[in-house]
Amino acid sequence: MTRPTIGILTWRGEGSRFAEPGYFRRLIQEGSHLGANVFLFSHKDVSLAQRKIRGYVPGANGGWVSKIFPWPDVVIDRCRKGSPEYRELRKKKNLFLYANHTYTNKATATKIFLKEKSLLKWMPDTVDYSPANLRDMLGKYKLLYIKPGNGTGGRSILQLRRAKDGYHLLGRDLSLVRRKAHLKSEAALVTWLNRWVKNQQIRNGNFMVQQGLQLNLVPGRVADTRLLIQKDETGTWSVTGLGVRVGPKDSSTSNLHGGGKAVPFQTFFRERFGEQKTGAILAECHELAHAVVDVIEQHFGSMMEFGLDIGVDVNGRVWLIEVNPKPGRDIFKEMGQTALFRQSIQRPLQYAMHLLDQQREQKAL
Repeated sequence: MTRPTIGILTWRGEGSRFAEPGYFRRLIQEGSHLGANVFLFSHKDVSLAQRKIRGYVPGANGGWVSKIFPWPDVVIDRCRKGSPEYRELRKKKNLFLYANHTYTNKATATKIFLKEKSLLKWMPDTVDYSPANLRDMLGKYKLLYIKPGNGTGGRSILQLRRAKDGYHLLGRDLSLVRRKAHLKSEAALVTWLNRWVKNQQIRNGNFMVQQGLQLNLVPGRVADTRLLIQKDETGTWSVTGLGVRVGPKDSSTSNLHGGGKAVPFQTFFRERFGEQKTGAILAECHELAHAVVDVIEQHFGSMMEFGLDIGVDVNGRVWLIEVNPKPGRDIFKEMGQTALFRQSIQRPLQYAMHLLDQQREQKAL
């Protein structure tokens, strides 16, 4: 049997600049070990008339080498920049066999999750940003998060704390630069936030106001759990692994590239809740992950992998913070879990090959 050809659809900048070069090199390397030919391409590399693609693979001396590839048997969509040209390509019917359907932004996903009975117990109260909604949420909660509905990596997220002396804001802007402010009146707060949501927009997206969670299991730091759930070589959803991200002191988020530190899940929670409670929290995180992907596939079709940001508060209650359709996996590398890190890279390729096998079997019938 000929080696399957897997295309990785991503964003390509000028020349051969790719957003995740280290990950893509590992992906192509693991594909070769699994018996597949893997290459990168972007929307601008597709020739529909000739039914050929200019693809990119790692060069022997570093960098990337381009050549013309045959039409891929399966495509994994890893594009994180939703340009109009990319969206146009994805809209074309029967162009590729995709390993993952298109998803939506975080604001729309949150609204869907809030309507699902199976997920409701894990959902923080969340509304669209407006001055009226902000005032309503401030009446309910002392701690809020103002976050973009289509953000990533902790950009443009603000923590808002109501106190006796006014309102304390802490967050990171679009460039991940820390921002702090103290405003004494509600009117001054609304003016400041209106300017923030205008200047810190991501691709003209909206902002959300979300109930703040007491995630300071480490005093003075935010800690949350990143869980990776993926389809395996049989097409079955399986939790690959999870770990805790502890943010730097006085940071509103725990993101690793914002200075966060990765800690093994059970090590972290055993110290705080003991063996039995940690086991219950772990089981609930798995339950949440499977419930989330079930709901997502009902709404959007077949998917491949998701990274869930899960909050476990100081009382041990589990919350769903957000869901990432094109997740990173560096948390396993940061924790020294090299076998899990490798498996997390292999699984999308194994699932893509499983899809191709299924298609060949159907054609043979």
